Amino acid sequence: MKKYINEMKRCIRLAKLAQGYTSPNPLVGCMILDEKGKLAATGHHTQYGANHAERNALSKIKAGQGHTLIVNLEPCCHQGKTPPCTDIIIEKGIKRVVYGMKDPNPLVSGKGLQILKDAGIEIVGPILEKECRKLNEAFIKNQTENKTFVALKTSTTLDGKIATHNGDSKWITSSRARYQVRLLRKRYDAILTSSSTIIADNPTMEHRKKIILDRELKTDLNSNIYKQGEIYVFYNNGNPTSNENIHYIKTPAKKNKLDIEFILNKLYELGIMSVFVEAGGEVNASFLPYIDKLYQFIAPKILGDNSGKSCFNGGKVNKISDCTDLKLEDTEIFSPDVLLTYTK
Repeated sequence: MKKYINEMKRCIRLAKLAQGYTSPNPLVGCMILDEKGKLAATGHHTQYGANHAERNALSKIKAGQGHTLIVNLEPCCHQGKTPPCTDIIIEKGIKRVVYGMKDPNPLVSGKGLQILKDAGIEIVGPILEKECRKLNEAFIKNQTENKTFVALKTSTTLDGKIATHNGDSKWITSSRARYQVRLLRKRYDAILTSSSTIIADNPTMEHRKKIILDRELKTDLNSNIYKQGEIYVFYNNGNPTSNENIHYIKTPAKKNKLDIEFILNKLYELGIMSVFVEAGGEVNASFLPYIDKLYQFIAPKILGDNSGKSCFNGGKVNKISDCTDLKLEDTEIFSPDVLLTYTK
């Protein structure tokens, strides 16, 4: 198994080249080695609807050479936007297939590997399964739970504040950290924010799809956030303004707040497979029960003011045992700030 670890790491790096472009498909990279173990070809899935990674790589080699194919996800065996990858793997006379993880898609899950095995191809794997699952964590949730993957980002002082008592928040973190936030946004199908954040900060939040929670339609359509991208506004009261770039979705409310479960179910129906939440303390707290990942940027600053605005501002908790528990996944430094990444 250790023989192909470096190659699988490269497959993962290849797959990441298309982050933000393949949804609802997974991120996949592929390498092909000749009989002597030398690199013969590479490929990756570049965007939804385009050829899969295996087909891109296999198109660069001649058939019948006894190559080894390495891929981070089990090759598909069903007709989708493109033909099954198992077909071309067999046609090209591949001798061995090394895979990172089984495909969670029930149309494939183990069936692709079995087809290849029945064709006389040696199957090796899983290799670096944990890393491969992390790469496609959103795809896994989509396929196994039929739900949108939810990531939430906060930028705070050391004492957990996102703004002063009068709403000043620019800038808590450094330009390096803010640049990283822009890169993170691109990984997700859409970004989500609230009317309170728009009114307080007038952010641009550049992205191709934006989700705005505006219960009473209080935001000004001349705000920066409305100037770019496809926009979905979830509201409960008010009269929507006709606009071809804005899709208004009437949403039920619970205790004077928009129903988060309704919103997430609707996002999945709309084909939004992952969402990146950037909002204030109350909305952050509302999403806590539903998040799959939390990105917390922490600046080496202390507000030291109890009236400052907190990154999570929900209901009262009487017992520590009732806290939301998270697992630390990664730590990165964007000097002078730190990014802590957590999962449920």
